[in-house]
Amino acid sequence: MPAALATPSPTRWRDTKRYAWLLSGAFPGLAWLNVWHADRSGHVAWLWVMPVVMYTVIPLLDWLLGEDRSNPPESQVAALEADRWYLAVLVLFVPLQFGLTVHGAWLAVHGGLGLLGLMGLVLTVGGINGVAINTAHELGHKHAAWERWLSRVVLAPVAYGHFFVEHNRGHHRRVATPEDPASARLGESFWAFLPRTVLGSLRSAWQLERQRLAGRGHGPWHWRNECLQAWAMTVVLYTGLVAWLGWAVLPFLLVQAAYGAQLLEVVNYIEHYGLLRRQGADGRYERCAPEHSWNSNHRMSNLFLYHLQRHSDHHAHPARRYQALRHFEQAPQLPSGYAGLLLVAYVPPLWFRLMDPRVKAHYGGELGRANVQPGARERLAAAWRAERL
Repeated sequence: MPAALATPSPTRWRDTKRYAWLLSGAFPGLAWLNVWHADRSGHVAWLWVMPVVMYTVIPLLDWLLGEDRSNPPESQVAALEADRWYLAVLVLFVPLQFGLTVHGAWLAVHGGLGLLGLMGLVLTVGGINGVAINTAHELGHKHAAWERWLSRVVLAPVAYGHFFVEHNRGHHRRVATPEDPASARLGESFWAFLPRTVLGSLRSAWQLERQRLAGRGHGPWHWRNECLQAWAMTVVLYTGLVAWLGWAVLPFLLVQAAYGAQLLEVVNYIEHYGLLRRQGADGRYERCAPEHSWNSNHRMSNLFLYHLQRHSDHHAHPARRYQALRHFEQAPQLPSGYAGLLLVAYVPPLWFRLMDPRVKAHYGGELGRANVQPGARERLAAAWRAERL
């Protein structure tokens, strides 16, 4: 077991972030307040508050507040995970998310928003539904059947129900390998990664369910197919909204879902960029370790994302609850929280300039140890050789 950062004496330890986690659970409620203000006042500027917070305020607060590398004492972890407060904070997200989505759908049809207002509404509702995938991620890894069921419900507004299957049974098995569609390669731009991960994850999820059901004597179109179950939830939700609001709501639902899904995928792009597990002579990859995920301990973005950025411990212990995830010193560290890297990832030259040297440093200049985009290998090898001269 890799050594985590030393923790303080457990005798007087308390979770100083206990109530701050409400930022995660109440995030869709804060966005919903902006939708209410826009609806009541007619000022579409309210619909741009959430995107501004996501792309500028949270990164700024990350920079101002710095990092938190503290870990809970191991003697306190069992009690910390058993504390129902943290589960209540997690579940709080769900009704607020659906309230925001339904109100946003109504406003898209009846609000008379104009193009600027509709764009802000898509970024607000789609942004929260993209963040909701992280809530689904936290719920989907747990053993309780109701939490896993609720995970699929949370994925319904963003129409990404197959994530429940692919992430748990595909990504966690293949992470940081060339076979994983959700692990970005060194020299691969986000815009090359996006279609590869969307299509690859969809194919993988379907194949995983096909294999599971075949083992039980069923075909892939059986009602027990968890992909079909999750997609059916989206169909029910969208059909209900169309029946209520008319076909005019469907373009809004699809566009916000696409925006939310790409938020997940840009985070996937960040989380494992260029990192590779070594393959043994038997063809098996080494066990996933902290050094196979990019971590960030920036305070504010972690509080909004249920500690998602402590990604190394999550891959080592997927069932560990968010409040108990730990920092590991040997895990490669990002220069910012995820929120501060979203826009950078959209601009390949900026991303490569920021992250390629960090991958190089992590592997001591040995390109063969990194997960490299095939078409970029010769270019990167020449550049790395030139830097040594």
